[in-house]
Amino acid sequence: MANEQAAREVSLAVRRLLQAGRGMQAALARRLSLRVTDVQAIDQVVSSAEPIGPGELGNRLGITSASATVLVDRLAAAGHLARAADPADRRRVHLHATDHAREDVRTALDPLVTEIEAITDRLDPEHVPVVLSFLDDVAAAMRAYDRQP
Repeated sequence: MANEQAAREVSLAVRRLLQAGRGMQAALARRLSLRVTDVQAIDQVVSSAEPIGPGELGNRLGITSASATVLVDRLAAAGHLARAADPADRRRVHLHATDHAREDVRTALDPLVTEIEAITDRLDPEHVPVVLSFLDDVAAAMRAYDRQP
């Protein structure tokens, strides 16, 4: 069936995109003189809808609480993350990316962002909603997979 072939081709293209994303993270880490886990941690803190602490960061990265604490200590000492007391519970700590970290990442990613913008500019305007919907659906499927036991 042509539909099965199309699904297989799209699945492989998504896989190539994910592999490229992992390579991009490694390249970003090299450019920033950080470890890949450090880049992933900063990304988790920056992209989180709500403030997260070291424990939640460890859960998201799949590392132990002790490893998360060492990671946060290292990133805080390097000026990439800052800790702030939770206003509702002063015993809890929230993590925030520093302006320094945000600027370093933004500068390092600027050539990639420029290239992606150029690729986007080549899309026919009527295709943009389809592409956005597809990418959102794939991301939702990945998040659902992540939540499964």
